Amino acid sequence: MKLRMNLKPAWLLLLFISAAVWSVPIDRNEAEQDQKQEAQEENMDTGLYYDRYLREVIEVLETDPHFREKLQTANTEDIKNGRLSKELDLVGHHVRTRLDELKRQEVSRLRMLLKAKLDSANTQSLQMDHASLLKQFEHLDPHNQNTFEAKDLELLISTATKDLENYDAERHEEFKRYEMLKEHERREYLKGLDQEKREKEEKRLQELKEKHRQHPKVNAPGSVAQLREVWEETDGLDPKEFNPKTFFKLHDTNEDGVLDEQELEALFTKELEKVYDPKNEEDDMMEMEEERLRMREHVMKNVDLNKDRLVSLEEFLKSTEKKEFSNPKEWETLDAKPLYTEEELQRFEAELRDKEEELKRKAETLRQEQELLRERGKALEAQKREYQQAVLEMSQRQKQQQEAGNGQPPAGLNGQLQFQPQTHKPEEIKVPAEAQNNLPAEPPQNLPIHT
Repeated sequence: MKLRMNLKPAWLLLLFISAAVWSVPIDRNEAEQDQKQEAQEENMDTGLYYDRYLREVIEVLETDPHFREKLQTANTEDIKNGRLSKELDLVGHHVRTRLDELKRQEVSRLRMLLKAKLDSANTQSLQMDHASLLKQFEHLDPHNQNTFEAKDLELLISTATKDLENYDAERHEEFKRYEMLKEHERREYLKGLDQEKREKEEKRLQELKEKHRQHPKVNAPGSVAQLREVWEETDGLDPKEFNPKTFFKLHDTNEDGVLDEQELEALFTKELEKVYDPKNEEDDMMEMEEERLRMREHVMKNVDLNKDRLVSLEEFLKSTEKKEFSNPKEWETLDAKPLYTEEELQRFEAELRDKEEELKRKAETLRQEQELLRERGKALEAQKREYQQAVLEMSQRQKQQQEAGNGQPPAGLNGQLQFQPQTHKPEEIKVPAEAQNNLPAEPPQNLPIHT
């Protein structure tokens, strides 16, 4: 089971806002700015299956001065509710042409995906109604497959917003299944051991679990203690001179005026290193990434007031005035309580057994089909040999007939001349009258003469 922990979600709103505020600071050299922009673009992957289409549309829109100006003045609600989409009618012709081309490319890509899906389901013979099939993709208008209109931009924004809202929940569920699979495999492994080895292995695994739990205290994400630790150990500054505004600017690495999800997650590295070490057998790096996600969600829940998945300077400063900033609740790591119940694990194992049985049935079906193909192959090979023999015999007869037509005796198997007895009717010979007196009383009328 493979988790998608390497995919870091970023909101469409973040993409729009980042595109609107990118500018080159006058006190930075060009090489340093290029490196920051490349790093930013690398971290902007949304993890959506239409991520490339989404990014390309935004890049093209940003090239239009009118749309870029509207984007700079638009707020989050203008982007979410589709008011910004209406500005599409005012962009330049070359921008619309490029957007039309991007949409046709996306429709073509989706058609190829659909065809591959249908082919894999052995339904090649079905007549595909592209307009109907494309309706399952909500990020574009299936009724208009050639031009990019305001509705396309509205659908793209609303679909991406909805998909990304569910993204974290899907990651949590995926991680939960990962943990249940680990426990299932542990139990199956122990079942295969004899009693003495099983007791020894159970003791070893329990010791590893206890060793993992013996880690330093983890500061609550977003608390003054946690931020001061970053200020001192990562930034190398005096903890007594901690300043929230300076801290914000230091960690707004792309200088866009907000802390996005990746910039926030980077702040938790010191806390995570207290619990997880890739060199330790007892520490699971998948669990570390889940812990990082939980920390980021905790901060967003308490700091992100307008729920746009971005932390502005104003929101950040307001969070430092809250009671929880100085006196937070103790942070509970993943090992503090189980992620699933025994009933959930049993349902998961039942699901695994069902899938295993289904795979066995499919394997048996494939084996039978393979055997049938093998038998058919043998029958075809036998028919082939019979056909070759028939062709050979026919060729020999034709050769013999040709040789007979040329007045030559037919050849035998080894090429020798073969003489056959004559089968034609013998000639009749008449006896002269003077000789008939010496013949028997009833002589034959005709005598065969052999030459």
